[in-house]
Amino acid sequence: MDNLVIVDLGSNSVRMTINEVHPDKTFHELVRYKEDSRLSEGMGPEKRLQDAAVKRTIEALKEFRARYENLPNLTVKAITTAAVRQAINQEEFLERVKREVGLTFDVLSGDDEAYYDYLGVMNRLRVEDALMIDIGGASMEMVNIRSGKESNLISIPFGAVNLSEQFHLNNQIKAADFFDANVFLRRRLKDIWWLDEARTKPFILLGGANRSLARMSRRQQQVLHVEAIHGYQLSTNEVFQLYTSLLRKNLNQRRQISGLEPDRADIIVGGIMPLVLLLQMLDSDRVIFSESGVREGVIHAWLEK
Repeated sequence: MDNLVIVDLGSNSVRMTINEVHPDKTFHELVRYKEDSRLSEGMGPEKRLQDAAVKRTIEALKEFRARYENLPNLTVKAITTAAVRQAINQEEFLERVKREVGLTFDVLSGDDEAYYDYLGVMNRLRVEDALMIDIGGASMEMVNIRSGKESNLISIPFGAVNLSEQFHLNNQIKAADFFDANVFLRRRLKDIWWLDEARTKPFILLGGANRSLARMSRRQQQVLHVEAIHGYQLSTNEVFQLYTSLLRKNLNQRRQISGLEPDRADIIVGGIMPLVLLLQMLDSDRVIFSESGVREGVIHAWLEK
């Protein structure tokens, strides 16, 4: 029996799963861990990883290493996405991580990230026609799924953290900032020619901001096993109602919302905004949440090799 560890360094959080790999090329997730290191915080238009964020991230990676380094028959696969992909000091950061933690990261391109998301989703949900949306801290991936196959995909360099910082959506939402953010997003999204082919399709949602919606909804409905969101569905109107409730609250009030992680309260409005706009633009009637994404896609690709 082999142990496969996936370390996924995102823009807002760093995650790790330990997976038991069987001889028949199936796998079973034994445990998962997450730390909100917020690597993309303060990158700004110059796209430079900041010292405080780098330090937080390296400390989280060291804690993870202590959990897996003594496992037998060990393979560690480390991937990183938008924040590192965009950073002008990427090489310096990766060398420091290798020196201090002993990890060599594979920097996924935006298209690679979207494709691995697609692989992870399709191996668990088996949908025929949908628009898959993964909103991360510093990027957003979308895949148009047609007849069960990837038809179009794209990665766009904005997400929950950088949108919230750029348009001041962290605390009390001002009308002018909200309007500017909406105009910016609509212009960028309308440039994606193939999105019209996804009109009226259900959305499959990945990413921390999107999954927070599912947990908030399940808390409101007093559903048992709040974290069991895989396959959970919400109507478009239910998404709009949840988003409206977020807009009416300031940062401290959002931190009190059951089902929303307090550390995500300052970026949740920016994180959900692209989803809300796309629901309006494409007349979709529902969303479906997926717990599988890029990490599971990487595992499936690794097993195939």
